[in-house]
Amino acid sequence: MTPEQLSQVVLDTLNAAVADGTLTLTPVPGVWPARTVTVERPKNRDHGDYATNVALQLTKAAGLPPRALAELLAERLRRVDGIAGAEIAGPGFLNLRLAAGAAGEIARTIAAQGADYGRSTTFTGQRINLEFVSANPTGPLHLGHTRWAAVGDALGRLLEAAGADVTREFYINDAGNQMNNFGLSLALRANGQDVPEGQGLYEGAYIKDLAQAVLDEHPVLTSLPEQAQVEAFRTAGYKTQLRLQQESLERFRTHFDVWFSERTLHDSGAVEGVADRLAEQGHVFEQDGAVWLRTTDFGDDKDRVIVRSNGERTYFSADCAYYLDKRDRGFSPCIYMLGADHHGYVGRLKALAACSGDDPDRDIEVLIGQFVKIVKEGQEVKLSKRAGNIVTLDDVIDLLGVDAARYALARSNVDNELVLDVDLLTAQKAENPVWYVQYAHSRMCAVKRNAAEKGYERGGFQPELLTHERESDLLATLADFPRVVALAAGQREVHKVAHYLEDLSKKYHGWYTDCRILPEGDEPMTDLNSARMWLAEASQIVVRNGLDLLGVSAPERM
Repeated sequence: MTPEQLSQVVLDTLNAAVADGTLTLTPVPGVWPARTVTVERPKNRDHGDYATNVALQLTKAAGLPPRALAELLAERLRRVDGIAGAEIAGPGFLNLRLAAGAAGEIARTIAAQGADYGRSTTFTGQRINLEFVSANPTGPLHLGHTRWAAVGDALGRLLEAAGADVTREFYINDAGNQMNNFGLSLALRANGQDVPEGQGLYEGAYIKDLAQAVLDEHPVLTSLPEQAQVEAFRTAGYKTQLRLQQESLERFRTHFDVWFSERTLHDSGAVEGVADRLAEQGHVFEQDGAVWLRTTDFGDDKDRVIVRSNGERTYFSADCAYYLDKRDRGFSPCIYMLGADHHGYVGRLKALAACSGDDPDRDIEVLIGQFVKIVKEGQEVKLSKRAGNIVTLDDVIDLLGVDAARYALARSNVDNELVLDVDLLTAQKAENPVWYVQYAHSRMCAVKRNAAEKGYERGGFQPELLTHERESDLLATLADFPRVVALAAGQREVHKVAHYLEDLSKKYHGWYTDCRILPEGDEPMTDLNSARMWLAEASQIVVRNGLDLLGVSAPERM
């Protein structure tokens, strides 16, 4: 019995008591009538397999003390097939124990659903725009981008698993003076000149390599007049660098549905039309010859300039045009995943949504990821783009491998700074979390191979035989997977899936040690062995599904 099924049993019990006149429930907004009842695993398993506070929630609707209502429900639930016990605790909590057969049925459910187990319709109907990484096309993706590449892609997978329609979007910052500086930097390097310091140009060592790559493809560029060279190197360098970014992301298993060019917002007139569109909501004003958006009306720390007194559009004006474009395409919410140096954007983007007439609590979300550093042999590998010593996404892949890097980045709350220890994350030991989870999966696959060698074919299943304490713990954890996926998606916290997988792996390893799955030697396969094979297969499916949500492979051999 899954938590969802048990929730429905409790709800059906309530409705049955109302239908036969035993219980009267008056409507209470947000409480009753209800479409679902919350059931959760208690922290202390001595309190049962699941617990619900439904009696506390419905005490006003029922006109009964919580314990009295809980006792009424408990008496009926004890007669439900699959429920072995129902006990009242504290002020009116209801602790429920499942019969072994009902608990074990989750293994059959998982085997039947396979790759779909854990998926839900929680966010069906939502069209979410998920924007992440969004780097300038003027250099390689660095370690900070790498964190969002892993977390953003995993969040997209989670949201889709929870029923949402997700568009993963990369915003290409290809407008503004930075692109001219990029073109000039490449032209100087292509002509064998050094890039002068302190002028906003790009001095990284990669610029020399990129300039040579462009020159190899277009050898005539250095023969052009100076300004024509800058423009030509800007265009060719942009295409080359963007392609290199795309190749790095694909190598990292991070796919984008849309590559959105900031320049198209300028070319289409969207940026120029921002002031007129936002003026319709009454938050645009003129002061000192400039056009402003009164974002302080909605909690921003200062009002924002849209058009400078000289007529130039600000970068914030492009931000406005981009948000309006997303909303015009029908997305809500629009999720922005930004780096640690973008804290100031949270207030202004929220205020922008409100100024455009949207609900900032519903239509826009801004997530901030903290800094990452990488350590090898006890020494930090420094990031210094100007000095040319940049740790790129490709460097991270080469140092750690895709699986270890993605898992390590996804398992940490993005609100916290993160240290990636190369020595730990490439070690084959239990302290390495990705190895620990992948090893659990390979161990599960080994059991299947060994069973096949013994001639085992999956047949009848007697879930009531799975009575060992280790089996109860493992089954309860497997049953919790859909809830964890929906919770992680809803709270935008992909690390919850990684922590779940580590807990599940620990419980599997403990069960594997204490409960013999296959018979020894030439002993025949018993019904208990067969039931345990069902449980082993269910565990393997869930670990595989969880790793897939994180974009990490599930090896069958290690």
